[in-house]
Amino acid sequence: MEAKERIVVALDVATIEKAKELAIQLHPYVGAFKIGLELITSEGGPEVIRHIDDVCGRYYFAGKWEGNPSQIFYDGKFNDIPNTVAGAARAVTRLGVKMFNIHCLGGVEMMSAAKKAAEEEASLRKTPRPLILGVTLLTSLDYQALEELDVAPGWYDRSLKEEMIQRMVRGLALAAQKVGLDGVIASPQEIKLLRQWCQPEFLIVTPGIRPLWAAAGDQKRIDTPSAAIKAGADYLVIGRPITQPPKEIGGPIEAVKKIIEEIEVVV
Repeated sequence: MEAKERIVVALDVATIEKAKELAIQLHPYVGAFKIGLELITSEGGPEVIRHIDDVCGRYYFAGKWEGNPSQIFYDGKFNDIPNTVAGAARAVTRLGVKMFNIHCLGGVEMMSAAKKAAEEEASLRKTPRPLILGVTLLTSLDYQALEELDVAPGWYDRSLKEEMIQRMVRGLALAAQKVGLDGVIASPQEIKLLRQWCQPEFLIVTPGIRPLWAAAGDQKRIDTPSAAIKAGADYLVIGRPITQPPKEIGGPIEAVKKIIEEIEVVV
């Protein structure tokens, strides 16, 4: 996999116009675009996908997809009863996306239902099934956040706190692997451990990526692009460092080129 193919740009914007503007600039330099809840809710997922597909040279004709492969990561983070998530999985498979995600905390039955529904829909339409990724623990959550939710004891020392986070991520990842999901979304801190726990072909998609020249923002468990790839990540989800880079870096294209250079050093 080329360095640029590992980069997933998070289009965390409110309008199709802004998403298209970024996609037009960046699609030659990256592997995928993540459309998340803000854009899905404000503009509608299918409409956003149609516009991004058009930019990337992909279209639906005579009942099948033509042109380039999909570059869409549908970040819907489905989490509901199994029947509801199965319906959502069918719907997003019909949209022909590259990958989508579901919360591992929804349980084994829910994850299994999503995979089965996506497989059935893909088979019916004679199209590739999207990659299905399990969300383990959001990168905005640290141990203190779990304490505030009263799901973790406050008296643990630091080493035990780190161990508990790791146990949670391990359990969720192994459950996702067992039901046949293609991979998980996990923070940079868990990559090496996931590579030990899971099969080599099990994908690791990592948000919380911040080059040294970028601000951390609201992410808690972060690392640099080169460190994440070196640890074993397959894809890196990167938003603001690319879409809103510091002035001294330049624009989005300059930012993504710097990240590609950083990745190429370690692959």
